Amino acid sequence: MSVLSGFSNIGKVPELRKRVIFTLSLVAVYRIGVFVSTPGVDRSVMNRIVTGQGGLLGLVNLFSGGALGNLSIFALGVMPYVSASIIMQLMGLVSPQVEEMRKEGESGRRKLEQWTRYGTLLLALFQSFGVAMWLEGLNGSDAGGGRLGDVVAHPGWGFRLLTMVTLTTGTLLIMWLGEQITEGGIGNGISLIIFAGIVAGIPKAILGYWTGSAGDVQPMTVAVVIATLVVSIGVVVFFERAMRHIPIQYARRQVGRRIYGGQQAHLPLKVNMASMIPPIFASSLLMFPATLSSFNIPGMQLMSGILNRGDWVFQLLYGLLIVFFTFFYTAVTFRPVDVADNLKKQQANIPGIRPGRQTAEFIDKVLSRLTVGGAIYLAAICIIPSLIIQAVRVPFQFGGTSLIIVVGVALETVNQIEAHLITHSYEGLTGPTATRLSGRRPAKCDLYYWAPQQVEKALRPMC
Repeated sequence: MSVLSGFSNIGKVPELRKRVIFTLSLVAVYRIGVFVSTPGVDRSVMNRIVTGQGGLLGLVNLFSGGALGNLSIFALGVMPYVSASIIMQLMGLVSPQVEEMRKEGESGRRKLEQWTRYGTLLLALFQSFGVAMWLEGLNGSDAGGGRLGDVVAHPGWGFRLLTMVTLTTGTLLIMWLGEQITEGGIGNGISLIIFAGIVAGIPKAILGYWTGSAGDVQPMTVAVVIATLVVSIGVVVFFERAMRHIPIQYARRQVGRRIYGGQQAHLPLKVNMASMIPPIFASSLLMFPATLSSFNIPGMQLMSGILNRGDWVFQLLYGLLIVFFTFFYTAVTFRPVDVADNLKKQQANIPGIRPGRQTAEFIDKVLSRLTVGGAIYLAAICIIPSLIIQAVRVPFQFGGTSLIIVVGVALETVNQIEAHLITHSYEGLTGPTATRLSGRRPAKCDLYYWAPQQVEKALRPMC
């Protein structure tokens, strides 16, 4: 009852109510656009082709909420935007200019966002042309015209240009919707769009399993799938909330007759600092061989075929990329040197560790050990449930990658709603006496917590 009463408090805060309604409205706009098909394409044939495929093609269709199967204006989804973000993150490591812009605060962040938008436009044009060439190639293949019918009615440069304009415009619209949700709604806009696409595909997957089995549902198979999902959700919640608390001691200082400081706090470091970003980055990178194969680049056609099969090669590459991006994203967004400098400026130190370089080395050592566990957890939770579901021969794409994205986005969104309620003197969603969903205690809290979404601020006051 306390949870239900907590959700009822959402309507009592005008600002929070407006944000929730605004978020749901824009998500609804996205879901409507999923069913608007690209001109010149037979969506029924395309849907049958995508439904019969697994591996990368099924994963992309899952992330796009069925937009690829319908070949809608949102068929590219958020992948061009994610790819542009990866490139900008890499630029920060090799370009001093990008690194300086990052340190400029709000103005630098806006410039980087503008560059990311330009990169999204270029990548969307490139990928949409590759999709147009791939669709034309399906007409003469066994999956297309040879067995199910022609996907493209009138191939040629007219269709290619129209597809480029349509898919690029759809990608830019998704990017705009995500930014509007982030600024005026609840949660991260791009993550919520991916969340909505995945959740919207669950009823269709269940119906597809029922239809495919002709009503002959095996209780053991259903039990294995449900048990896998329940255990996976429990593991995701546990690791997403797991963190290491590093004690911090503030030095005493006297200002006039008053003495300030002398307080103790904690610096929480999450086991999975990168959250659900590595699986999204990895899946986005795995799309490039399929795009490059449309340009007849040697070796890309073979690589694309291997990835689309969804066998052990795809799973191995997917797992390795997840591990890499876990370390990469954590290293980019969390700078131990910056944290050590901020602690030194605030006259704080870790007991037994000297301020400055030794503090940075200590934090980096702890963070590296945590990231090893986080990377193994992400790779395992993204691969093992999918392998179990494939082993029991269930055409159900809601695997480990989907679980970590759905659960992670849901937890972050609920935490933001709870923060708004507490700010306006309402109890959180779990009531006055229960433990907060964010892991904080009702009576007292840590003075600082790490906010990975703002690289320029390593520490932010909590109370």
